[in-house]
Amino acid sequence: MMRIGYGEDIHCLEDGGEFYLCGVLLPYPVHPIAHSDGDVALHAIADALLGALGLRDIGYYYPDTSAKTKGIRSEIIIKEIMDKVRDAHYMIANLDVLVVLEHYKLSPYIDSCKENLAKLLHIEGSQIAIKAMTNEGLDEVGKGKAIRAVANVLLEEKKNAE
Repeated sequence: MMRIGYGEDIHCLEDGGEFYLCGVLLPYPVHPIAHSDGDVALHAIADALLGALGLRDIGYYYPDTSAKTKGIRSEIIIKEIMDKVRDAHYMIANLDVLVVLEHYKLSPYIDSCKENLAKLLHIEGSQIAIKAMTNEGLDEVGKGKAIRAVANVLLEEKKNAE
């Protein structure tokens, strides 16, 4: 049995702070404004995984109104959601991520992002695609005021699941 999930996230950007993408700290002079670390790629992946499992969205499990989740690293969220994936006897077959950012080039960091994702998700890098694009000056992302990520994941049932 296979299941597919879709996730999307967007955050406004502001000067200063730390900028994480796929759990990797990038050297940009801006950071996403968020209750957590604002890692839009990991948030989109989290929602895609939850959706593939037929569960609720990331905000249900990690509400932005909770002091417990304030400043939480998105890697922790992914690790906990991957426990849900394993408990349901599934594994990731394929992950496709698109990041939309206007003024900062992601290309130099794609390999390190992919490597970190493979480690976090316990899969091979060949099972992951990370793409980057701009928004051609359109909307808040295109004006450089926000970052957006979209993720699609394909889960397959583990053989001989106990």
